[in-house]
Amino acid sequence: MSRFVSLRLALCAALLGPGLFGLGGMTPLAGTASAQAVGPGRSGLPLPRFVSLKSSRVNLRVGPGRTYPVNWMYMKSGLPVEVIQEYDNWRRVRDSEGTEGWINQSLLSGKRTGIATPWNIGKQATVPLLREPATDARLVATIEPGVLGEIQSCNGQWCEMRFGTYRGWVSQALIWGAYPDEQIVN
Repeated sequence: MSRFVSLRLALCAALLGPGLFGLGGMTPLAGTASAQAVGPGRSGLPLPRFVSLKSSRVNLRVGPGRTYPVNWMYMKSGLPVEVIQEYDNWRRVRDSEGTEGWINQSLLSGKRTGIATPWNIGKQATVPLLREPATDARLVATIEPGVLGEIQSCNGQWCEMRFGTYRGWVSQALIWGAYPDEQIVN
């Protein structure tokens, strides 16, 4: 091996080694949006947080701007999404299936909605909608996995929800759209 090649390999190892082998952190490039930690975002609102889609046609883009291509189009207003990052007027969101992308803040609403056990779609499972927030309460309705409902309130263990004309309580652990132990007052 020539001296030139050896020197080149040594320089590459010195420059790239810490980043490649976990010996040091690599910093993001200047001007790129970086993920924000749990806490308030630039808007002053907490990150992460749940919101819902305001419109029945919402584009999910690959980046924070109208020049970025559309990766997905949502066709249902009221779907809950989780805001995980903010950049200017754009919000990076995650849906119940784990798909991530960017949506303009004008297409998002603070109205809280939830999806009953989306992880059980296609399985033989149901979600009980109860009259009171207790496991032994009277059954109001049986909800199929994937059904969208409006969150009225949550006490940290139970959420009072409306599914169409039915209103009752659902275990908070069975809803995608409210964090565990989160309290919601509307």
